[in-house]
Amino acid sequence: MPALMARIPQDQADVARHRFHADSYLPLPGLLTADGLDALREEARRLERIARRRDFTMACMDGSPRHMTTLGGQVIARESRLIPDLYADPVLLDLLGSLTGERPVPVPDTLERHVLNILHRKGDTHGAHTDDYPYALVLFLEAPETPADGGLLAHAPRAASLGDLDAGQARAAHHRPGDAYLLRSDTTAHRVTPLTRSGVRRTVLNFAYTTGSVTPRATPSARELYA
Repeated sequence: MPALMARIPQDQADVARHRFHADSYLPLPGLLTADGLDALREEARRLERIARRRDFTMACMDGSPRHMTTLGGQVIARESRLIPDLYADPVLLDLLGSLTGERPVPVPDTLERHVLNILHRKGDTHGAHTDDYPYALVLFLEAPETPADGGLLAHAPRAASLGDLDAGQARAAHHRPGDAYLLRSDTTAHRVTPLTRSGVRRTVLNFAYTTGSVTPRATPSARELYA
């Protein structure tokens, strides 16, 4: 099978690890190879046919909105080989270990391991939240062409509350298809800004990992969004 991920030289990984520890966010432009992007896009299009539309506010995350189409990891595990195999790929796990300084471990609940998130209507958004597990690797299969189209990651590291996103502490990041980012997602308040027009799509795979040293939080957020 063609390589799905680009390799990052060790000296670059060392620099990236220091940046990640400082910022709790690390952009990984062009992490997906051309073959990887094509294969995952095709898989996502196939899976989108069985994904579910979600439109609600999430009480456990301060009533923040969810307007998006999703597919949970339990369905992906049943319907796809490509995505679970990539999630557990030793080369990817080695890369994540070099970037975090810890050995990543699959999260115990299949529902949260690898999920598909699609924003495809004007106003679609993934509202403010933190994750139950410490690390999120987000792979971009489709993305708005310009920041003006929305779909930006807004993130506030080491947040005391979700309100930090509106207190002048948030940073915004735009990504392109084939890009990825790594986030310390349990302590970073984050959200995806609304799409500003019709005809724009943002499709990502979110891979969640934990470590042996972290006790995850227990919130109903994942089940509300993906069950």
